[in-house]
Amino acid sequence: MFKKGTKLYSILTGTCPKCHEESMFKNKNPYILSQALNMHEHCSNCKTKYKIEPSFFYGSMYVSYAVGIAFSTAAFVISFFVFSASIHIVFISIIATLIVCMPIILRLSRNIWINFFMSYDKSLAKK
Repeated sequence: MFKKGTKLYSILTGTCPKCHEESMFKNKNPYILSQALNMHEHCSNCKTKYKIEPSFFYGSMYVSYAVGIAFSTAAFVISFFVFSASIHIVFISIIATLIVCMPIILRLSRNIWINFFMSYDKSLAKK
């Protein structure tokens, strides 16, 4: 399911969608906020250009909304059904989850967006 060659592998690891060899982001740690969205221009292995056109990643904002809803729903289910928290605590847990996970949500949405347009090419992978 998470094997190299699947879109899920590229999305979860943040690797090049074409060869799955190099990280798209310059810094692997999303919590260094000043560098959270700094990306390489292209893959050093297969030379795939990540920014296909100017403002390409604006589309990832729509994906970010859906990913944020997924994280919010998970926070709601865990706090309300698992911990039986009050509605006020549930609300606070949703807000806290979104704030703490925002760098991950931003990167994940970019990974999902670029994987809509590019697919793995086995011939480009390192042997």
